[in-house]
Amino acid sequence: MADTEPTTLLRVLNGKRRHVLGILEGLDEEAPRRPVLPSGWTCLGLVHHLAIEEILGSEDAWRPAPEKTAEEIFALYRREGELADTFLAGADLDAAPRWWPHFFADWRYDNLREIVLHVITETATHAGHLDADLPRWAEYKRQLEVEDQAHESW
Repeated sequence: MADTEPTTLLRVLNGKRRHVLGILEGLDEEAPRRPVLPSGWTCLGLVHHLAIEEILGSEDAWRPAPEKTAEEIFALYRREGELADTFLAGADLDAAPRWWPHFFADWRYDNLREIVLHVITETATHAGHLDADLPRWAEYKRQLEVEDQAHESW
């Protein structure tokens, strides 16, 4: 594939998506549901927000349904990313959006390029939020591996 502006933007965005999932995949079901901040913000809520942002849909983006597993939320994020990639691969970056969420009122981006750059910025910013807690996640994953090894030796 030629190195064009859309492929460059997609490569950067996909790198940020992999970074987000790479931090959280492999944790047990409860770890990404634990509140990280006093506001009740959770890592799973962050991934759900990023998935929903890709389709600009829900006002409840930070609160995934409690019956959804972490893997279901991660799969939603991957699926929405793939759909967005398919659309963006053939899209005109100068095209104006055909639809805009009503809750943004008068504020809007002028073209698809600005929207993609916003999604890259948003994803990178939230990846940074996860990185801020990375030592805790790394230690948690290490403890899970130690426990797994202990169970295997039984």
